[in-house]
Amino acid sequence: MPQSIRAGVLGATGTVGQRFLQLLDGHPTFAVTALAASDRSEGKPYAEACTWRLPGEVPPAARALRVQAPEPPLDCDVVFSSLPADIAGPVETRFAQAGYPVISNSSAHRLSDPVPLIIPEVNPDHLGLLDACRETQGGGFIVTNPNCSAVMIALALAPLATRFGVRGVVATTLQALSGAGYPGVSALDITDNVIPFIAGEEEKIERETRKILGRFQGGRVVSADFPVSAQCHRVNVVDGHLAAVRVMLGRPAEPSELRDAMAAFRGLPQELGLPSAPERPILVRDEPDRPQPRLDRDAGRGMSVTVGRIARDGVLGHRFVVLSHNTVRGAAGAAILNAELLLAKGYLKPRA
Repeated sequence: MPQSIRAGVLGATGTVGQRFLQLLDGHPTFAVTALAASDRSEGKPYAEACTWRLPGEVPPAARALRVQAPEPPLDCDVVFSSLPADIAGPVETRFAQAGYPVISNSSAHRLSDPVPLIIPEVNPDHLGLLDACRETQGGGFIVTNPNCSAVMIALALAPLATRFGVRGVVATTLQALSGAGYPGVSALDITDNVIPFIAGEEEKIERETRKILGRFQGGRVVSADFPVSAQCHRVNVVDGHLAAVRVMLGRPAEPSELRDAMAAFRGLPQELGLPSAPERPILVRDEPDRPQPRLDRDAGRGMSVTVGRIARDGVLGHRFVVLSHNTVRGAAGAAILNAELLLAKGYLKPRA
């Protein structure tokens, strides 16, 4: 990988923005040179503008950087976006039109037909959508990573779809507090409680999973034709989303075959040795009480998803439980891995 690509972070003071800075600290290719956030932070050094909420200290390279408005131009070659969805859409579009590659964790553009929604191990061929975008936007484009729960569900389903085919999926999620950002859910609401509603989340999982597992043909992505049904719950866990998944396969299979398919699964990031790629994107646990957020969310430096409880299901045929770190593999880490893939495939380079 060439050295070095200058990176800017939009929404740098928020929960996911902080995770971007933590994961980019010491990265072999990307060096953070620009930070942007809301007007209340604009003009301040990052260490003064940001209330750091992650373990450890503010990365040294970011401490003295002045926070700017989230508008072009910024002194960087690529933009990572963790902006809220309600403002991300037009801001990211302006950066792309100004010639910047935008690697977004926001939901604003995920389901736009021309925008790739990427899990690098699953659908790197969907980057073919960018060839037309770069011609019309002066070299700029937008690439998105999925919703924090859709990442783990689609990643776990990918080897099953390839080997057996998938005819239907039902997923019930138990989602961590950090997924709501900071300050997030009130302590009075979540203590001694489970909240069976997260606005917009079920629709995101259902639609994004089908786009990710769809096929790229004729210059467009055709979503997978099987139904996905999701129910989402907020639980009193700090980090780590978990989903109980039931799946109807396209052909009969033994639970051991599902286990083998998941455990053996590798993708292009592993072949290329990308810096953020885990050695094993799917870890399979055989204990009857795993995975658990506290024990398994940091697997593969937070970039592996962990699957367990693989068994027959009396309704849809098979079931399993999958867990991932929602702000690493489910957010900032996913975007950084996307950027590493883009660089390896020749879509990123230093700006003039």
